[in-house]
Amino acid sequence: MKPVLALRHVPHEGLGLLDESLRQAGLTYSVIDLPRGAPRSFQPGQLSGLIVLGGPMNVDDVDLYPYLADEVHWVRQAVEIGLPVLGICLGSQMLAKALGARVYPNDHKEIGWYPVDLAATAEADPLFGECSPRETVFQWHGDTFDLPEHATLLASSPLCRHQAFSYGPAAYGIQFHLEVTAAMIEDWLRQPANCVELSYLKHIDPDQIRRETTERIDDLNRLGRKVLGRFAELCKRRGG
Repeated sequence: MKPVLALRHVPHEGLGLLDESLRQAGLTYSVIDLPRGAPRSFQPGQLSGLIVLGGPMNVDDVDLYPYLADEVHWVRQAVEIGLPVLGICLGSQMLAKALGARVYPNDHKEIGWYPVDLAATAEADPLFGECSPRETVFQWHGDTFDLPEHATLLASSPLCRHQAFSYGPAAYGIQFHLEVTAAMIEDWLRQPANCVELSYLKHIDPDQIRRETTERIDDLNRLGRKVLGRFAELCKRRGG
């Protein structure tokens, strides 16, 4: 069985529930911490799937993070051969850019718990089929993107129209975080850079996020296990 590769941009934005989903599908995986050194070559044909995780940077911050330019190319290569690709938050923006769409600041920063509405097209989708028409999910992003040409919109929200999309047979961009656990959310709230950001965003209350996490995390984790488990099965079929 070929492995799944995950690209990580910052240590605290890891696989979360994806670790469980991949292991339950009988898949092995490796994680590349891009700031520590990007791979010299990328061979998508040797993989069962590609996961691109979140991060605080913008996809166009190549002067600060030179590996972002290579990363866009790797994602494009993976999509071109039909490899299962899952982009989360920054990863979804990376997928959109790789497909030729514009990535830019959203009118509103979404940090915390927000509702998203699934599109009618999600009803028959391999990942989102049989999910509720409206789900409350965890968000932490300031950027958004145009829907790539020939992509299918799967989810929207009042503050951010393009929340999830699919492209081709197995590529998915998801702006929100289905992979998070309660411990991950608490860790993010305590990260020094995030604390500075939240201090300037008076409409975002970290304690309110904590209260809602207690109320909502079980439902989110059930949704995450369903959707991420289905992505893992796509990878399993590809790598078998």
